[in-house]
Amino acid sequence: MPMKGRFPVRRTLQYLSQGDVIFKSAVKVMTVNYNTAGELSEGARKFVFFNVPQIQYKNPWVQIMLFRNMTPSPFLRFYLDSGEQVLVDVEDKTNKEITEHIKKILGKSKETLEKEERERKKLSHPATFGPKKYHLRECMCEIEGQVPCPAFVPLPKKMRGKYKAALKNEASA
Repeated sequence: MPMKGRFPVRRTLQYLSQGDVIFKSAVKVMTVNYNTAGELSEGARKFVFFNVPQIQYKNPWVQIMLFRNMTPSPFLRFYLDSGEQVLVDVEDKTNKEITEHIKKILGKSKETLEKEERERKKLSHPATFGPKKYHLRECMCEIEGQVPCPAFVPLPKKMRGKYKAALKNEASA
């Protein structure tokens, strides 16, 4: 992607992944009401310009709508899955203050994020087996140095249970 336009660094993956606001799963819609002119909306304009792309990247399940020049004072409104609405006044706040405030009231806590990260790492641990959806490997035979899968390569006769049982019966008879 060519680096053209206003502040093209905003569109890089590195910049987008630096966002630290990850909403709780209850947040479904975020609306930003701000004006394109005036000092009261300066923080909201910078928030939309610099922070909303990061929030979109980190929270793909959240619908974000921007309303320009429709209100005398800037505010954010969050719609939760319970039907509840959370209104945040952002008048005379900087974009960093806005980010910290919404992170505090609707963002996941550090403990929750660490717990989710541990669970994700636990599922991707190379020693676990199961469906590809949840694990790296489906079968032990996929690891190098292990006995190949009997579905593809037949096991030697000495490793089969029926063969061993037949040998025992012959020896005892």
